[in-house]
Amino acid sequence: MARFATATSIGVVSALALSACGGAGSPAPGGSGATKTVNVLMVNNPQMVDLQKLGPEFTKETGIKVNFTVQPENDVRAKISTSFSGQDGQYDVATISNYEVPAYAKNGWLSDLTSVADNASFDQSDILKPFTTALTYDGKLYAEPFYGESSFLMYRKDVFAKKNLTMPSNPTWAQVADLAAKVDGAEPGMKGICLRGLPGWGQVFAPLTTVVNTFGGTWFNKDWSAQVDAAPFKAATNFYVNLVRAHGEAGAPQAGFTECLNNMTQGKVAMWYDATSAAGTLESSDSPVAGKLGYVAAPVNKTKSSGWLYTWAFAVEKAGKNQDAAKQFIAWASSKKYEELVGKQLGWSRVPAGKRASTYTNPDYVKSASAFAKPTLDAIQTVDPANPGVQPRPAPGVQFVAVPEFADMATKVSQDISSAIAGKETVDQALAKGQVTATNDISKKYQK
Repeated sequence: MARFATATSIGVVSALALSACGGAGSPAPGGSGATKTVNVLMVNNPQMVDLQKLGPEFTKETGIKVNFTVQPENDVRAKISTSFSGQDGQYDVATISNYEVPAYAKNGWLSDLTSVADNASFDQSDILKPFTTALTYDGKLYAEPFYGESSFLMYRKDVFAKKNLTMPSNPTWAQVADLAAKVDGAEPGMKGICLRGLPGWGQVFAPLTTVVNTFGGTWFNKDWSAQVDAAPFKAATNFYVNLVRAHGEAGAPQAGFTECLNNMTQGKVAMWYDATSAAGTLESSDSPVAGKLGYVAAPVNKTKSSGWLYTWAFAVEKAGKNQDAAKQFIAWASSKKYEELVGKQLGWSRVPAGKRASTYTNPDYVKSASAFAKPTLDAIQTVDPANPGVQPRPAPGVQFVAVPEFADMATKVSQDISSAIAGKETVDQALAKGQVTATNDISKKYQK
């Protein structure tokens, strides 16, 4: 998750803004689009890099040129929120997530994508229901998923076999910690597990919040009282920090999704808990660990499941100058036809999956992704964003709390968690400051 914001977050931008206040391959409604250009701003995840490579196919098919701006997640989050909140029209299309959609739509920053959804060739009914629901606001669809994900545990089957270890299909976090200790050093330079430590609400707090949930904690109770320094939140965070400090990757305080992906690909870690979408890259034909990995459900403690729910989706800026062409690009990029293109040209394991039911009945994809297709679909379909923990929540969300202020607040708290991973302060010190931040930034506003 995809997965984090900088200080220029959606929360800050939303507050400022509020105070100031056609099917793929077919002609776009309102014009041929033959001489138009679509400016696309997107995160630099592997699936988007593949899209950039295949973009000329869209131009060949439609005559519409595409200018891609591809940036790391830290940078792209800030750039997207600034551009869309200011409605500067610089970008027609951008990658946003199910976290941003409700706030962006409420603020009037997004174009309605009903025309895409209603096009029979796009087949909206094939989009997995959790993502259609998550990208809908006030009865209208405002984004289409490029790929969807939950989270699961990835591990080196060959390393476990060499050490005579068995990975449970539904592991507990206690079992994972024990296994991490046993496989630490199994090969020269190999650590037991990779867990994100990079600051950001969607970096360290994407996996960590799922640990908090399954340990019985929550950011806020149903009355919006902050619970950051409560016993379950402390227990989960201490567990996570201690595990990554004892058996985690080198440079953990600055390791995010990309760094952990590299560590797993390069054989530097034996396990990794993260996004299901990572598996496509790990199992691609040019991956040195392809065929060596196993995939099991997200580890649990007090809950039956603990995976997150996330999608990188394409949305159209309301002020974008090329509305019809932008919608045509989205219809192409999120289509079955595009998945076929990726499969045939780049390899089926690299399909931006997790969004369409038909992907999981496609024999070419299922054969190529046999190691992780079912675990991915199971993880997505078992997520309950309304009830991800053991107590009632004031707002939906698994690895986030679906209010605009969350991104900025959690990013502030994440700085201290990363510092605790680095050994510069204790978890109790970090969470004491986090409690104050959560109370001041969110509780006081929503308890009025």
